[in-house]
Amino acid sequence: MLKDVLVFSDLDGTLLDHHTYSFASALPMLQKLHSANIPVIPNTSKTFAELTELRKQLALDGPFIIENGAAVYIPEFYFTTQPSDTTYQNGYWVKEFSKPREHWLSLIEKLKSRFVGQFDHFFNMSNQEIVAATGLSEKQAILAAARQYGEPILWLGNNTAKNEFVQAITELGATPLQGGRFLHLSGQCDKGQALIWLTQQFQIEKAIEKYTAIALGDGQNDVAMLEAADIAVRILSPVNAPPTLIKQKQVFTSQAFGPGGWTECLEQIIFNN
Repeated sequence: MLKDVLVFSDLDGTLLDHHTYSFASALPMLQKLHSANIPVIPNTSKTFAELTELRKQLALDGPFIIENGAAVYIPEFYFTTQPSDTTYQNGYWVKEFSKPREHWLSLIEKLKSRFVGQFDHFFNMSNQEIVAATGLSEKQAILAAARQYGEPILWLGNNTAKNEFVQAITELGATPLQGGRFLHLSGQCDKGQALIWLTQQFQIEKAIEKYTAIALGDGQNDVAMLEAADIAVRILSPVNAPPTLIKQKQVFTSQAFGPGGWTECLEQIIFNN
């Protein structure tokens, strides 16, 4: 069995089924990891509000990373000492990597006249429109819309216009990341930076020289996390090609989709090692 492991996991399309958001097939592995005292750390495009509910369902009580690496939340007293570069917010020690959502909304406004009818975005969408675009329930859609640091964009135009939009918004200082469904807009932050920072905090806290960080993801917005991890796991998606990586060593690709592939690869990497 592999020792001193941290599991960083994307959610939608990885730990959660792309179409149904079910994690039923991953429950035995979640319980196995818990019994082995191996932390499972959500590293997701989802919001704090969404994670508050999901972590209860997944029986996870440790740190988590929201909105594509925009912020890391560590439950107060999870570590014996609060990391020096964090702030206290409502029961959590928080490390922020991004400017607030309002900044990115102001950049979107600058481009609306140039790309009329080419896109929509969460702040501009009704709850019913978010439900239709995501397949979430009405309650889940409300939680998904409660963004703090970034903005999901639903692209409606062709790829040529999309590439022009990406270039224009990048020139304004944003960093667009393509997820499974949306173009996620935020700053110079990503899931990889957050993984590296949090891994360092675990090493300091536990006085362990080196943790093995395993990252699992299915989308292009997972690439930074997969590249930063010691072991990268590409989870097969029913709708998108596997993320393209530069690294070639310690890269696994699942045979099954979503939570089935998640379970399959962690069993092989951690418990059959």
